[in-house]
Amino acid sequence: MAQSSLKQVINFGAGPAKIPKQVLEQVKNELLDCGCGISVMELSHRSSEYTAINNRAIQLYRELLDIPENYKILLMQGGGTGAFASVALNLLHRGDKADYILTGVWSTKAAKEASKYLKVNHVFPKPEKFNGIPDQSTWNLDPEAAYVYYCDNETVNGVEFPFIPETNGVPLVCDMSSNIMTKVFDVTKFGVVIACAQKNLGPAGITAIIIREDLLGKPSPLCPQVFDYTLFTQENSLLNTPPTLIVYIFSLVLQWVKNQGGLVAMEANSKAKSELLYKTIENSKGFYSCPVAKDSRSRITVPFCLKAGAEADKQFLKEAQDLGFLQLKGHRLVGGIRAAMYNAMTLDEVAILVEFMTKFQERNPQYSA
Repeated sequence: MAQSSLKQVINFGAGPAKIPKQVLEQVKNELLDCGCGISVMELSHRSSEYTAINNRAIQLYRELLDIPENYKILLMQGGGTGAFASVALNLLHRGDKADYILTGVWSTKAAKEASKYLKVNHVFPKPEKFNGIPDQSTWNLDPEAAYVYYCDNETVNGVEFPFIPETNGVPLVCDMSSNIMTKVFDVTKFGVVIACAQKNLGPAGITAIIIREDLLGKPSPLCPQVFDYTLFTQENSLLNTPPTLIVYIFSLVLQWVKNQGGLVAMEANSKAKSELLYKTIENSKGFYSCPVAKDSRSRITVPFCLKAGAEADKQFLKEAQDLGFLQLKGHRLVGGIRAAMYNAMTLDEVAILVEFMTKFQERNPQYSA
């Protein structure tokens, strides 16, 4: 791959995503010996050494997100797709129907999976295109719903909630897989928060679940043990053999976030990166465009395209790839271009991208016609 003036490859992939370099270097240095003479991959998950790693990860998560003691933290497997089912299977005791807010691909997939176990109500009709969030005054929330579910940031469509929905006492379930650790938020507004690791929490392999303890204790008889939140709480996330290396790296990423200044610093960085990219798009006078309404544009995963169409997008992506920009191609369902800017992405790296965007526009006036 040609590197041109770039001194390093920059990964804009939506996930598995960029991991902080400092964390990767620490993993490299400790891979053969995590402090007890062997690799973490060789440790028994029942050992005192691994228990310390597990507990450290859970405690850092609680500290960074300011999670109250009446919430439990579970480190599970199955990814977001598994959580689509596990949420329903663990909350069925509250009723046989649930409200789903559909703002993109992932909330739609979640609703489809949940419909296997309960009746799903769409809070508003599924739109033809996911490019915004309808005003809350148009929503149809059921006060008898077991829970209300939404995805805080839709990675495919670039839609992010600028607010926490009001559910009037019905437990709120949120998928924060792609924007967890990028902003300060009030955990007490939620009944359940799910987050897959492969965005801002480390490599793929675990899903962090935050659940209010009053929602535990009554899983559906259909619920497999590996998806049972109550069992995982009782066993401190060690019900079965966990992906020990992933949990170890997860703990290192959390420590990195803490060392960087925590969620306040991460939120400021996220704002600066997204504002720089959106400003470049807006200042291009239509050369580039973002399909998402301004009041619900993602800070994390930004889709955009060229006014000239698919062939111009293709040329942009080719030149970007040649320069070392990786995984800028938009999701297969929507096309175009997509830049993912998770916590490990630096402002300087985004600045290199926008410099390329500006120069590409200058070199290609034919795409402005």
